[in-house]
Amino acid sequence: MDRREALKLLAANAALPLFSRDALALFQQVHEEFTETAAMKTLDPHQNAMVTAISEIIIPQTNTPGAKAARVNEFIDVILSEWYEEADKASFLAGLSEVDTRCRTLFGQNFVDCAEAQQRQFLETLDSEASASEEHPARSWAEDPPQPRKFLSKIKQLTLVGYYTSEVGFEEELHGEIIPARHAGCAPLAEEAAN
Repeated sequence: MDRREALKLLAANAALPLFSRDALALFQQVHEEFTETAAMKTLDPHQNAMVTAISEIIIPQTNTPGAKAARVNEFIDVILSEWYEEADKASFLAGLSEVDTRCRTLFGQNFVDCAEAQQRQFLETLDSEASASEEHPARSWAEDPPQPRKFLSKIKQLTLVGYYTSEVGFEEELHGEIIPARHAGCAPLAEEAAN
């Protein structure tokens, strides 16, 4: 499988279990290319901070590491730099810019300068708009340009793939198994003990 095929799967909103082992291997290779210190190829420092903050909201640190620890921002930068067509890269970057524009309108500052609660509120608003546009596509697309909603969908996809193909996500979250080696089928249940 080549990069174009893997990107087609990603663009089709494919879930991780539906990726072939070849596609997973390609995405895992991206992580292996990281150096000790991040050297961004496409994202400038401000855009990188935005991607880091958004991806950490999507997959926060809990009892397992979050998107930041999995270096999802670097994964996204590599995908933008080496895999995306120029038009797709420009669309993603325009989405980042539009997020800042809307945050300045709502909160008077760029996304990364907002409090975490404001950042979450903003992303939840975008998510609600996306749901509304699915229910009433003609009305919502005419009222508001779809760019931020497309961006949110794209960054969610990239964050999930970047996280679950990283060493942290693959080993600690999925325990090294996206597609189980075998299926147990029907297993007998032990009878309940009488009280």
